[in-house]
Amino acid sequence: MCGILAVLGCSDDSQAKRVRVLELSRRLKHRGPDWSGIYQHGDFYLAHQRLAIIDPASGDQPLYNEDRKIVVTVNGEIYNHEQLRKRLKNHKFLTGSDCEVIAHLYEEYGENFVDMLDGMFSFVLLDTRDNSFIAARDAIGIHFPGLNDDCEHFETFPPGQLYSSKSGGFKQWYNPLWFSEVVPSTPYDPLALRLAFENAVIKRLMTDVPFGVLLSGGLDSSLGSPDLKSAREVADYLGTVHHEFHFTVQDGIDAIEDVIYHIETYDVTTIRASTPMFLMARKIKSLGVKMVMSGEGSDEVFGGYLYFHKAPNKEEFHRETCHKIKALHQYDCLRANKSTSAWGLEARVPFLDKDFINVAMAIDPEWKMIKPEEGRIEKWVLRRAFDDEERPYLPKHILYRQKEQFSDGVGYSWIDGLKAHASQHVTDKMMQNAQHIYPHNTPSTKEAYYYRMIFERFFPQNSARLTVPGGPSVACSTAKAIEWDAAWANNLDPSGRAALGVHLSAYSHQAATNHCYEAAIEGH
Repeated sequence: MCGILAVLGCSDDSQAKRVRVLELSRRLKHRGPDWSGIYQHGDFYLAHQRLAIIDPASGDQPLYNEDRKIVVTVNGEIYNHEQLRKRLKNHKFLTGSDCEVIAHLYEEYGENFVDMLDGMFSFVLLDTRDNSFIAARDAIGIHFPGLNDDCEHFETFPPGQLYSSKSGGFKQWYNPLWFSEVVPSTPYDPLALRLAFENAVIKRLMTDVPFGVLLSGGLDSSLGSPDLKSAREVADYLGTVHHEFHFTVQDGIDAIEDVIYHIETYDVTTIRASTPMFLMARKIKSLGVKMVMSGEGSDEVFGGYLYFHKAPNKEEFHRETCHKIKALHQYDCLRANKSTSAWGLEARVPFLDKDFINVAMAIDPEWKMIKPEEGRIEKWVLRRAFDDEERPYLPKHILYRQKEQFSDGVGYSWIDGLKAHASQHVTDKMMQNAQHIYPHNTPSTKEAYYYRMIFERFFPQNSARLTVPGGPSVACSTAKAIEWDAAWANNLDPSGRAALGVHLSAYSHQAATNHCYEAAIEGH
């Protein structure tokens, strides 16, 4: 996890411009507190703030090819860099950095190399021989660009795509079979699924620094109050060194402004879930840990959110998982990346491994369908893959525990406390005028309005607000999935407890009526 800044062809090669680029780069120092670097070629600038995970001694950036004509600044990790180095036997590497392969791959293959990379990354590469450049982002969008107040216009760099100055546009380098949303028919093979996930975890153990695992009482990885007792039990079962962090609702409320500044969104669910992760990341970094494994992506790949209980058929179930994965860069990946990088901590997400996704998304979705009468709860195919009687990975009651969304799992009082706090700062009259004040993605609840006010103070540009998605949601669904249950239309809240008739602690009918007014429509 690093911070990168590229200023390309700005028609200003003065010392004053270089100083300004350095000043802007320093704003990213929280992402890369270990070292900083800058490269200038005329009016092209590449700056970097480094979080040293691989080769801390010599892997400072920007990175170069042998004759230093190709320059690259990278935020990310390339897990297969050792295999790629073997394909580049005629090249001389200057560092042990996993990211240096990018410069040499470009020299060898031109722009057609990005699909060779297995990792999470965003990078900008400058070819000083003709002053051309390319920029690319990983398949799912795990690593993120940020907003900057020197820019008049912002656009979200789309995941799985490459921008080339030569063509003047984007091209999609990541185009797996599941992108078409055609319903797959591969029979469920629990051993194949388990092996694919184990391989995804193993490759992410590539590190030269201390690391940890975000441990929940469930299958993925979260930390918090319904989860806390079970997390402790899992740690005892696995024999890991366990740390628990406690925070109050007021601690979280006090951090909201910092959270919105760092995660750069006003999406309600993302802010609810980012705040405890933001607080937790600071504690983790204080222990000397620089990298953690985290469970983002599992619910999108397997239909783990509770609203999937109401999927009417396997075709709609599969399409919804496809839509959720494609939108991860706007929600859970954004949360995991920016909440942790705010404190110089890197989160790695094995559920979003390209090979693992290919295996999981090829399974006939009939197997993923939630059928309680057959003992199949959410993410049953994943649970079954790790249900090993001879060498059990987890206790049975943990392995088959009901899904808790991160923002719920840290404690139901957290969300209720946020709503109460927002109600104290947003009046009924303000809500009546919301459509005139915020015509784009108009907040429909006091909580959403409160977050929007903070966001607009930090990022007042229109293009900044356009980077945040909107639309109605229940329990993290897309707008389309609301059609699965008519009752949800009157209970639009991104909390998992809004899945009436599904969540074991669902809002009561009375609570659902009360929460309808407080419902956020900027969820996903």
